[in-house]
Amino acid sequence: MSELKEQVMEKAALAVEQFQERSVSALDYSEASLTAIEDMLDEASDFIDELPEEQINALTNLAGSYVLAVAANEFEGQFYWHEQQDQPVFVVGEPEFNVAIITFNKVRGRLNGDTADNLPFFYKGFAERARQAKSGDSALYV
Repeated sequence: MSELKEQVMEKAALAVEQFQERSVSALDYSEASLTAIEDMLDEASDFIDELPEEQINALTNLAGSYVLAVAANEFEGQFYWHEQQDQPVFVVGEPEFNVAIITFNKVRGRLNGDTADNLPFFYKGFAERARQAKSGDSALYV
């Protein structure tokens, strides 16, 4: 296991541990479990102005890593560091095709109250594209 994958999976496991009480055991690394993450971020968005930046960053890392872990649970792929976005990216289909997902920006947007940054909807788009990808396809979900 790559060091980056190990770090993402550790953060995802920490998210499960820390969010377990709120999620009522719904965090099972499935696509359906993203609804619980969405609900928690929606609630947290009501208090975002009261949270220090370091707590917002920690919450973003935990929830973003959980979404990446859901993708890694469903698809075979590789984790890379996306230099421009300064966060991990999960890429499936290489070398035949390339469908990738970056999650931290969506999580931060949702935390800031942007309902357009709906995580289950976002993930569904990525997953459908990854399942239907053909040779030569390239897509990045940000």
